[in-house]
Amino acid sequence: MMNFLVFLSDFIMPLMIFYIVGFGVLAGRPVYDDFIRGAKKGLKITADILPTLCGLMVGVSVLRASGFLDDLSALLAPAAAAIGLPAPIVPLSFVKMFSSSAATGLVLDIFKEYGPDSRIGWITSILMSCTETIFYTMSVYFMSVHIKKTRYTLAGALFASAVGIVVSVLLAAG
Repeated sequence: MMNFLVFLSDFIMPLMIFYIVGFGVLAGRPVYDDFIRGAKKGLKITADILPTLCGLMVGVSVLRASGFLDDLSALLAPAAAAIGLPAPIVPLSFVKMFSSSAATGLVLDIFKEYGPDSRIGWITSILMSCTETIFYTMSVYFMSVHIKKTRYTLAGALFASAVGIVVSVLLAAG
């Protein structure tokens, strides 16, 4: 069974590409022209969202390098302790709202210090899977389709992340 999965993983992408091209040819579509048109649209979208991505990455890097996240962690530690959230996870829960890759760096730091099988490691793992990169997602996707008024998106996403954080603590306790 394992050999079949290895074989399948080696050939799934070429098979998918062959299937799509073959289906397009059988349907009478100009496959190459469609590909070029789609690639142009993809590059335009990438160019549109690149400044937002760069701004988010620089912002998170500045927060992390300046020590602001450590200060924020110290400030919020009493409130975090009230829900059972360990202080080392406070910066993670904040950074995760902006950048998943920066949050992954914090996760690795937490795993090195406390271990992945510790209570803090469990909370970290669960938190990473049940929270979202709110500001990244909103800025990238809303900017790409030119939405200016987000209505209740931010409030709902912040609430969902808060619930995800509390549930992370509760699940790791059990």
